[in-house]
Amino acid sequence: MSASPSADSLPTTTPVSYQPATAREWWGLAVLMLPTLLLALDMTVLHLAAPHLSADLKPTSVQLLWILDIYGFLIAGFLITMGSLGDRIGRRRLLLVGALAFALASILAAMATTANQLIAARALLGIAGATLMPSTLSLIRNMFHLDHERTLAITLWMTSFIIGSAIGPLVGGLMLEFFWWGSVFLLALPVMLLLLLVGPWLLPEFRDPQAGRLDIPSALLCVSTFLLLIYGLKDMAREGPAVLNILPFLAGLAVGALFVRRQRHLADPMFDLSLFQRRAFSVSVGAILLTILALSGAWLLIFQYLQGVAGLSALQAGIFMLPAAMVQTCAALLVPRMARWLPPATFVSSGMLLAVVGFICVAMVGEGDRLYLLLVGSVILGVGVMPMLILGTDLVVSAAPPEKAGSAAATSETAAELGMALGIALIGSLGAAVYRQHMLVSLPAELTEAQRTIASDTIGGALGLIAELPAQLAVPVTTSMQQAFTAAVHINAWVAAGIMLLTAALAAWLLRQVQLGASSH
Repeated sequence: MSASPSADSLPTTTPVSYQPATAREWWGLAVLMLPTLLLALDMTVLHLAAPHLSADLKPTSVQLLWILDIYGFLIAGFLITMGSLGDRIGRRRLLLVGALAFALASILAAMATTANQLIAARALLGIAGATLMPSTLSLIRNMFHLDHERTLAITLWMTSFIIGSAIGPLVGGLMLEFFWWGSVFLLALPVMLLLLLVGPWLLPEFRDPQAGRLDIPSALLCVSTFLLLIYGLKDMAREGPAVLNILPFLAGLAVGALFVRRQRHLADPMFDLSLFQRRAFSVSVGAILLTILALSGAWLLIFQYLQGVAGLSALQAGIFMLPAAMVQTCAALLVPRMARWLPPATFVSSGMLLAVVGFICVAMVGEGDRLYLLLVGSVILGVGVMPMLILGTDLVVSAAPPEKAGSAAATSETAAELGMALGIALIGSLGAAVYRQHMLVSLPAELTEAQRTIASDTIGGALGLIAELPAQLAVPVTTSMQQAFTAAVHINAWVAAGIMLLTAALAAWLLRQVQLGASSH
């Protein structure tokens, strides 16, 4: 691997000799890791707080769905727009403005007294959150120029996301044990305050000097595209494929086509589509999407399995999965060193094959027993996907010229968001169908039609019904639920293993001539 970026990845063809990062850059990285950790933590704590805020605010089922979903909708919708905006006005400036907005929106969310107020605050949090991820990643691109230093920096950045996801259930459980549900939002305040205080001193400013003003019609088309796509996918995941549920997704594809057409005809496009002509960029974006798709589709059921079938509490489930996160973190820290000796195609595809083994372990778990297989599978999975997530992100960001790093970073994050939505919609819907079919044929005949519908709809509905049934009916319904949900976990794991195997083959083939720090043609 070369010691400095190739000329193709630089804004000019003049040879540039880059110096190693100083202590200031590494302290700046520590600051950039904080909002990343917070965003990951935020994704899990609200689901734990949902029962508490439901008891207080008494939202309707539709309002509760919007409380949980609108944050992710707007992050996904605004990522590319915010990445492009950062390239134009300055990435540090956008990060600090976003941090201030996130802190204020967190206070509004914590103090909400109605469901609609909380929905509005969560929407503001989503828009503010969309400024943080691409800004942090694009600044890393500008702060660390040597290949091995940038790979290590992205590894540490990714590690903060892993840690945030791992400690989310633990932190959320402790906060809810001693404080009210709004306290989970106030976790953002010290993090954002620290970022606002030291960010101007430790973080450099960088913008595209050739960029014009943000094209508002392009921004509206971009935001509309991803809002419609994500909404359509989540709607299909909840309600199943039907004409009315597919329409938003189709509308998103149509609006996306208009966005692409507009970018091709603009002298200064909001998003430079020529980035996709670079193999390192386009293949890595696709591989990240497929990897997250496989992970999210299976991961969706694992925590439900631990709580619904194995009978663990949310806090116990978080503790159970903690070893997997710890091993995953250690494995992530080894990626930069191994990347010096292994070509990306070999390293990434080997990791994905290891992840396939992890999915197979998950597919062998029993009906509330053999939990060690779930733990072992989760550990292997976490280790296996690390090379793709770290090197894939590195390849996406380094394949783009420095002045386009904001757009490139946003594309990587958008691919992850779309992969998550697709995984939940496609693999999640398949698991739900398997669960429903098993339940309908195995539930006791003594149940009413309404009870059968509730029990076969979701595992949460089944658990609620079991709590109300007499013992002679509760036992067979519990058995049916455990068998049905275990079957759903199995099918999801096997499908995810197939997707991961396909992605490993594509990565081995398409990345075979790609090296870190060099653009692909």
